[in-house]
Amino acid sequence: MLAVRNFKLMQSTRKVLYIMNDPQTSKYFNSPSVTRSQLLRTGTSGSSQKCSKESNDVLKRKVKKEKVEIKYETDFSYEYGGEFKKEKWEPPTWRDQLKNIHEMRKNRDAPVDSMGCDVISDVTAKPEVYRYQVLLSLMLSSQTKDQITSAAMSRLREHGCTIDNILKTDDKKLGELIYPVGFWKRKVEYIKKTSKILLDQYNGDIPKTVEDLCKLTGVGPKMAYLVMKCAWNEIQGIGVDTHVHRISNRLGWHKKPTKQPEDTRKSLEDWLPRELWSEINHLLVGFGQQTCLPVYPKCSVCLNKQICPYGRSYKSPKKSPKKLPKTEIKKEEPV
Repeated sequence: MLAVRNFKLMQSTRKVLYIMNDPQTSKYFNSPSVTRSQLLRTGTSGSSQKCSKESNDVLKRKVKKEKVEIKYETDFSYEYGGEFKKEKWEPPTWRDQLKNIHEMRKNRDAPVDSMGCDVISDVTAKPEVYRYQVLLSLMLSSQTKDQITSAAMSRLREHGCTIDNILKTDDKKLGELIYPVGFWKRKVEYIKKTSKILLDQYNGDIPKTVEDLCKLTGVGPKMAYLVMKCAWNEIQGIGVDTHVHRISNRLGWHKKPTKQPEDTRKSLEDWLPRELWSEINHLLVGFGQQTCLPVYPKCSVCLNKQICPYGRSYKSPKKSPKKLPKTEIKKEEPV
């Protein structure tokens, strides 16, 4: 009897080992959900089927507990070659806004159209002299109206606007020629230092890269990009002045409002098509001089009023009625 009992126990043990080594079922027996009693019950007849059924129940419970998170890719567009490319952000109505600005600027009668840096420089002079005058006109235009800059450049050209002649001119005389441009005393110093650098390091010409232009005294990124466009006929970036900075923020042309002109330039270059870089400064400057003024903008006559975030919320200030002059009431003298 003992031998028969031991033989049955060995058979039960083999069944358990077979089931546990089976890849279909072993993972369920390794689960903490399968108890020791369930394993021991496999030694009885028909227990393997019962155990498989219990294992399936464990599997169902585990499948219900496990949640598979499905993530979808966003902001991607399918391109050639089976590659995905992230779409660039752009303002939703910028094309309509730009079309309206073109319409409002079709007459080209803003001050920048007749007094820009490329217009007030001597196009008949030698190329290097013309480029030098373009650079000087932009240096003078900082925080100065175009009318004043144009008048100053006219006096400099009559005096002789070449590097050699400017270096020979004393500071007092140079100040008289450019007065009353903004910060004229400081600009006299900038012009002299820059002219000396151009003569010594660039053989009387101006640098041909934005990086080298920005190293000159009194020259910033805005001037450098405009010099590259007007003097060298190369578009390497967008020149952002106070008009471009103000108007692009009013139109909502940035993901987030920008605080500095350099941030505005980077934001515009990130989405604006490159073929529009050459015209955007000139276009917006004239628009800012005539319609989108810094103070009291003419939103009521602007074609972008309904699609401009600033124009929709802008309320023109009510002008106080003019006070009538007091009239003296003469008292009648008794007769």
